[in-house]
Amino acid sequence: MKKFDIKKIKLRQVSVDQIDDKLLLINLYLTQLLTLIIGIVWLLFQHRNPIHLLQFPEQSNFWMYGVGLTAVVIAVDVLISKFVPDHASDDGGVNERLFRKRPVWHIVVMSFIVAVCEEMLFRGAMQQSFGPYWVSIIFAAIHVRYLRHWIPTGLVFSISYGLGWIYIQSGTLWAPILTHFLVDTIMGLIIRFRRYDEE
Repeated sequence: MKKFDIKKIKLRQVSVDQIDDKLLLINLYLTQLLTLIIGIVWLLFQHRNPIHLLQFPEQSNFWMYGVGLTAVVIAVDVLISKFVPDHASDDGGVNERLFRKRPVWHIVVMSFIVAVCEEMLFRGAMQQSFGPYWVSIIFAAIHVRYLRHWIPTGLVFSISYGLGWIYIQSGTLWAPILTHFLVDTIMGLIIRFRRYDEE
């Protein structure tokens, strides 16, 4: 029997252009599933109930925090795209590949799944342990495709800190989930329709 030699395993960097659409989506959904599982396990270790965390609050004013932060994020992004060259905010083409030819319903579904899974882990579980500042550093670091440029890295950190702040102010995870969902959906739709118009 042939022995397995771990030294013969070679890792190579793969660009987004080398991944087909199906594999890109599988990667996205598996990553979100893993994020959700880690978030739920973390919450259980904190002796907190993930289901209670997702209960809608009795006061419905949480949406004002979510919509307000969304408006700020979109306004800043529009200003950045107007005054900053494209190469300074390049993410390696990941967002364009994810949203460019996707049906609108799929952009909405993706955005909702990402918002719930990531907010459950970062705001719901991790913020309890580390606070919004350190969670925002971790959140920016895991969005590795932005790390080549300081503008998108700073934007991701700022958005994350804002999500942590509205979670504290509103007292419900639905405020950051709403913002995350709206920002991803709006940006996804902008990419989808803007790119189609230019082609």
